Amino acid sequence: MSGTNITEQTIAALINDLKDARKRTLELVEGLDQRQIIGPKLDIVNPLLWEIGHTAYFHELWTLRYMDGNAPFLENADELYDSINIAHEDRWNLPLPSLDDTRAYMQQVLDAEINRLKNKEVTALDVYLTRYAVFHEDMHTEAYTYSRRTLNYPAPVFANTVLVDEHYDTGPLEGDVEIEGGRFFLGANEDTDFCFDNEKWQHPVNIETFSIAKAATSYQQYAAFVDDGGYQDPQYWDQEGWNWLQENNLHAPDGWKKDVNGNWLIREFDQWNPMRAHAAVIHISWYEASAWCHWAKRRLPSEAEWELAASGSPGNINEKRKYPWGDESPTVAHVNMNARAMRTIDVSALPAGDSAFGCRQMLGNVWEWTADTFNPYPGFVADMYQDYSEPLFGQTKVLRGGAWPTRSRMIRNTWRNYYGPDRNDVFAGFRSCAL
Repeated sequence: MSGTNITEQTIAALINDLKDARKRTLELVEGLDQRQIIGPKLDIVNPLLWEIGHTAYFHELWTLRYMDGNAPFLENADELYDSINIAHEDRWNLPLPSLDDTRAYMQQVLDAEINRLKNKEVTALDVYLTRYAVFHEDMHTEAYTYSRRTLNYPAPVFANTVLVDEHYDTGPLEGDVEIEGGRFFLGANEDTDFCFDNEKWQHPVNIETFSIAKAATSYQQYAAFVDDGGYQDPQYWDQEGWNWLQENNLHAPDGWKKDVNGNWLIREFDQWNPMRAHAAVIHISWYEASAWCHWAKRRLPSEAEWELAASGSPGNINEKRKYPWGDESPTVAHVNMNARAMRTIDVSALPAGDSAFGCRQMLGNVWEWTADTFNPYPGFVADMYQDYSEPLFGQTKVLRGGAWPTRSRMIRNTWRNYYGPDRNDVFAGFRSCAL
């Protein structure tokens, strides 16, 4: 049954997304032993056993308890999985259920969510909160994926992965496109079917004419900076970045080393592989992206410039597209997402995904750092999940576009991601602008 304007197709799609998100979560813990699903206590990861239970708890909290007033399936669910009230460092010391019992709890929640969608009058709020919970799980599955790399675990095995595709190995894409500026409306339009609180709402900003790279920075382009001594020369780094570099004793990006012949090897999960010269460079911090720009006499785009390059149209910069190529949902011809390739692909691949200005891969492949600190848009009001954005304002940097493990169902041109400028474990790279 469905309420006003909620179609059976919408409900069926939600149910499919719920099942798909949960399948991806379970694929990410498959093959890990009892030690690995807890893992070492690090600031940048969670115990995987805790994290998968937390995502199910989020579904239960918002779609079953908040909406229907149901009692929790686990009496101590709040004491185990409430991320707002459980300090990060305490998550390793909780009396967590076993992996089998955690899976059983996750299945209980999923079955109850699906049953309520099939058997109640579904409202717009039901749809919104179910989508929110799916996207929350999608964000966590991306986090599980980078956690497996951070912890040097084997690559996960996903049902949809296609490791070899001739459309991915297409070489470099050099050059910039010039984009005429003007008064641009940044952010999500109020008639959008779903967005997060930090995208609300569209508001005017003035943008000067600028030139932005057609493609993200490649490994080869970044390696030229490393080989030129960029990690030993403070002139390219701001003071915070230089301090971070020294504290972490980095002489190259995380997961880079040279073989006996002096060629770069790149660590992908627990494997060292030859550097793929024209693939988008990834696992680069904001500090590193900024330093490369100083060395190359370039700069990072503002997030308004990035959104204009992704969504605008020549001649009418406010004729905004949902995706760079238009309003058609992403396909494998448009984006490298959903962990199909399990890595970044060449920056010239997938021309069908170009923006109206000719910028390639603005969605997928690699999250792209922008110059801006993450701050609220004018008139910001937190959504029901009040800790999604607000605690990170003023202290993180904005990334745009999504990466190879990001789920394509949740991404769009107005999506704002945010991490601290020191984070080189996440799936981040960058494209640059001319000075």
